[in-house]
Amino acid sequence: MTRYVSSCFITLLVLFLWRVEDIAEACRCSPPHPQQAFCDADIVIRAKVVGKKALSNEIKYDIQQIKMFKGPDRVIHAVFTSSSPASCGVTLEINKAYLFTGSMNTDGRMHLVMCDFIQYWEDLNGTQKKSLTQRYQSGCDCTIIRCSSLPCPVSAPDECLWTDWLLADGQSGPQAKYSACLKRSDGSCSWYSGMAPSKK
Repeated sequence: MTRYVSSCFITLLVLFLWRVEDIAEACRCSPPHPQQAFCDADIVIRAKVVGKKALSNEIKYDIQQIKMFKGPDRVIHAVFTSSSPASCGVTLEINKAYLFTGSMNTDGRMHLVMCDFIQYWEDLNGTQKKSLTQRYQSGCDCTIIRCSSLPCPVSAPDECLWTDWLLADGQSGPQAKYSACLKRSDGSCSWYSGMAPSKK
């Protein structure tokens, strides 16, 4: 009987540890390209965080919307996120201005997760800020494919390879900071870092 109880205890312990590990790994994601994040998001706004309130299973951040780049024709007054990092909850600083890309829940609230593109507004460069109103939207018919090691195949003409998505210092390279994947006149997609297209 003792051996049986011990065996059951060990089994339950293994299942518990497996579940803890599963939860801990539940929110692993690679950094998104700002254009892909823009295109995939329901809402893209520039806003300042002005307050914080802990709810039952989530955190409500009161915000002061500065500019709506994509989303509903109304002002967003708050964003919501999970209170648990394992559930992809994010931590924001009060009195800081951010660029938020997020989803709209069925109840009409804006929800943020760790895998969204959330950056301090002051950390975005001029090209990224300009692209929020001029270039990212026009490239939503294109697909940005993350390439971890060359060579990477391009399987369709509407794809751009993102080859410098993670550099040695843990930061994204020039393709995220200065480029957008846009349609050419022939219907294919290519990186544009200025007026002329760059290599795929």
